[in-house]
Amino acid sequence: MALLGNILWFIFGGLVMGLGWWLAGLIAFITIIGIPWARACFVIGRFAFFPFGYEAINRRALKQKDDIGTSAFGTLGNILWLIFFGWWLALGHIFAAIACFIIIIGIPFGIQHVKLAVIALMPIGQTVVPKEVAQAARQKNAEEYVNNLRKK
Repeated sequence: MALLGNILWFIFGGLVMGLGWWLAGLIAFITIIGIPWARACFVIGRFAFFPFGYEAINRRALKQKDDIGTSAFGTLGNILWLIFFGWWLALGHIFAAIACFIIIIGIPFGIQHVKLAVIALMPIGQTVVPKEVAQAARQKNAEEYVNNLRKK
């Protein structure tokens, strides 16, 4: 089912928005200082091409530890990202979502565009993993949370 969804998604805006992410990544990469943003663009751009079967998840939730992208530097990076690139990528996803919502078959694709619009606003600290991995990470985090509550 994910294969069919990805093929239809590619037609319903995935190609254009994936290329938009990669264009933003190339521009960021050329500036040298923007290499961390470029890396995020290429990861999420690949996700924008074929999102079904995958999920964006915060790296802190996945690895249960902080890194530079999930720290205060990541927040600063996301603010800079929002100013220079994030708003227009999010806007592109919102326009694509509106176009998809017009027809009934496009509603699931419109929902995916809205999810990508949210990611477009603050992509630093996010990674893309198969849905099963994201679900397992959330389950493990929930179990640890409950165990910590029981210890108190």
